[in-house]
Amino acid sequence: MPETDKTDGSPTGDADSSKPAGSTIVESGGLWNAIRGFFEGEGETSLRAQIEEKIDEHEDETSRNGGEVPEKGDLSAVELTMLRNLLHFSEHDADDVAIPRSEIIAIDVNASWDDMVATFAEHGISRMPVYRDQLDDVIGMIHLKDVFAYVVSGKPAPEEWSTLMRQPLYVPQARGALDVLADMRQRRTHLAIVVDEFSGTDGIITIEDLVEEIVGEIEDEHDEAPIEQLVEIAPGTWDADARAELDDVAERVGDPQLAEIEEAVDTLGGLAFVLAEEVPQPGTVLDHPSGWKVEITAGDETHVTRLRLHAPEDAESSEEDE
Repeated sequence: MPETDKTDGSPTGDADSSKPAGSTIVESGGLWNAIRGFFEGEGETSLRAQIEEKIDEHEDETSRNGGEVPEKGDLSAVELTMLRNLLHFSEHDADDVAIPRSEIIAIDVNASWDDMVATFAEHGISRMPVYRDQLDDVIGMIHLKDVFAYVVSGKPAPEEWSTLMRQPLYVPQARGALDVLADMRQRRTHLAIVVDEFSGTDGIITIEDLVEEIVGEIEDEHDEAPIEQLVEIAPGTWDADARAELDDVAERVGDPQLAEIEEAVDTLGGLAFVLAEEVPQPGTVLDHPSGWKVEITAGDETHVTRLRLHAPEDAESSEEDE
């Protein structure tokens, strides 16, 4: 066994025998060599910023090489994307990664056993928040596997299915995504309820939502094919998915005033909830301060799914004149 130099921990001996395994990659200047170089000197730039800078340089080099990875065994494009996402993961808070309130699938504790089972079957989910009277009062979570045990065995359903409820994790909007992940691991739960400053329900977070922030969107057999979120069906009239980003919609329809709202909302569904001060039901027409009208075309008692946007009358007239 070669002796070890006490100053830096590297093996002593002649030049050839001192080369560690994998030295070809180190000497060739790949991304791994660049990352190792961070620890050989001191600088004012954070390690996070240095790593991202090296990722940029590596991607530029790959682009100049026609898309080929410069070194065999170096990080692939997918790995680089995941690494970049991981570097920024701690910048997100619970509100950033949560499924918004308008998209929450939940069940009232007073619903029947059959209705609860039917909700699971309809939406293809494994965990569902349970609320009392209104979504702001989430009292628990029901897990599909606890329900499935009764369904497949033919055992009579419990008189009060709420006895099967589990306690979810409650987190404030401002809690960091990394902290939420640590909380979930510690509590061994895969669902968190995001609450606002008034203890109302702002959204929910699943383990999948957190993982997707790093690896990208994860589709499964229950996910429906993507549907275009905003379609102009007539001059000044737009059919929209409630999940459409408000800023994107305002840009698409050419009216930034549509996104100018005092409350912190990100989606059209959130906008509808703010304007109505409750979950608006299909058929409801809401007035936006800018003159736009927001018509609810689909949804249920817990969330809105689709809307129709009607431009202000003066804007519609201008389009027709053109």
